[in-house]
Amino acid sequence: MNSRNTILVSVLLLLGALASAQNSTTPSGGTEQDSISALREELRQTREQLARSESEIRQLHGIVDRMQLQVEQLAAGPTAGTRALVQAEPDAQAQAPAPTSDEWQMLAAKVDEHEQAKVDSASKFRLKLSGLFLFTAFSNAGTVDNIDLPDYAYPRPDGAAHGNTGASLRQSIIGLTGIGPRIAGARTSADLQLDFFGGMPAGYSQYASGIARLRIARMRLDWENSSLVAGLDAPFFSPNSPTTYASVAQPAFSSSGNLWNWLPSIRFEQREKVGTAEAKIEAGLIDYAGYHGAGLSTNRYPTAGESSRQPAYALRLSLSRPGENDPVSVGIGGVYVPQRFLDGREVSGWGGTADFRIPAAAHFEMSGEFFTGRGINGFGGMTLGRVPAQDYHYATVTAPTIAELFTIGGWSQFKFKANSRNEFNAAAGYGGFSSSRLRTASITDSYLTNVPARNQAMFANYIYRPRSDLLFSVEYRHLRTFGTSSGPATADQVGVSAGFLF
Repeated sequence: MNSRNTILVSVLLLLGALASAQNSTTPSGGTEQDSISALREELRQTREQLARSESEIRQLHGIVDRMQLQVEQLAAGPTAGTRALVQAEPDAQAQAPAPTSDEWQMLAAKVDEHEQAKVDSASKFRLKLSGLFLFTAFSNAGTVDNIDLPDYAYPRPDGAAHGNTGASLRQSIIGLTGIGPRIAGARTSADLQLDFFGGMPAGYSQYASGIARLRIARMRLDWENSSLVAGLDAPFFSPNSPTTYASVAQPAFSSSGNLWNWLPSIRFEQREKVGTAEAKIEAGLIDYAGYHGAGLSTNRYPTAGESSRQPAYALRLSLSRPGENDPVSVGIGGVYVPQRFLDGREVSGWGGTADFRIPAAAHFEMSGEFFTGRGINGFGGMTLGRVPAQDYHYATVTAPTIAELFTIGGWSQFKFKANSRNEFNAAAGYGGFSSSRLRTASITDSYLTNVPARNQAMFANYIYRPRSDLLFSVEYRHLRTFGTSSGPATADQVGVSAGFLF
């Protein structure tokens, strides 16, 4: 900074002297000669100062480079940093002057800043902590299966209240993302995500808290045009979900048209550029679960899919055009699900899907998914109501009958994003079985009278984000659930949400 001030003063003096020489009216030629000599001396001094400044700048560049190298070495770990310093070239070490106390203070400050931005882990690689603190308050009108996050409505029992009001924090989420080394040219990473929607603990405060639940746990190997992904994940042939903060523990319409269930899977995807768009093919294997109620046993027994000794086979083809303002994506998929039930019956389940996300106009977007098939209720998208799924009769009679029923469902959403802070969404979903076949089967199996023939849902919400890490939302939701041979049961929910993202 001193060298720059010296140069600036010298230039100003030089300009002043030149102006004086040009405007000089002294009659004596000796005086003009003295002025020219003085100007030449000042020019010589200025050149010397410029040369010294260039030398100082080069030295500063060298110091900055060394400090940056030392920061990277310390961030990688003391052992790696020490080894790198020992292996440095002798000539470079000899030429580089030792950092001053001020430089070491700057270096220490940079290391402290790096350590504050990095979650401590046993690995030297980066680990990122993220999450969502989510408070929801709600008021329900009607009788629903879960007041926090209702999936379906059913007729009100005699004497029961016609609604309720409450609040919850169980949909808050904690996530970890790890960035690993390159393996065979691929970038490695892993994600882990938990919420508190895994059940209700005992005690007076059980309604206010929840049991931690593993949502997503996956590892990725990403090459330039291909990826290998394995772990607990949503079905890749159903990639979209509606936008809402009233339904985070499960995606919206999880029982009315949205295939979502998190299951162990492994998939491979290949990407290719097609003009400005990207074509992608995904193929994978899924550990299909089927539907099971909450039993008292902590032991794990095989599902109908696992009893077939085969995984579910899935495929998706898609074409997308990435973009922050107007992304476009369309895709089709299919899944084959072999199953074997306790009574010996074998069912070859299958499903076909279609998904889309397209801009409708400026600030507007349409998105959605549709599916059809049979034996795929384990992926969600429909509800089995209050069927007692943990007993022997269900496992041997009801479950295989349900797997043989034809299903259809889907959802669509209309989004208006006024700007980065204000967003409006309206969506509707539908999921159900073949009503006639379900009605016929319920004549010989009374359990099936508790299985809704179809379930419909819709919502409208407004989301306000005053900052990137803060959000508020208000939402209205309507449920309409049809029994096997009865009219629909309806319910309404009005809720507000406040979230902090970290």
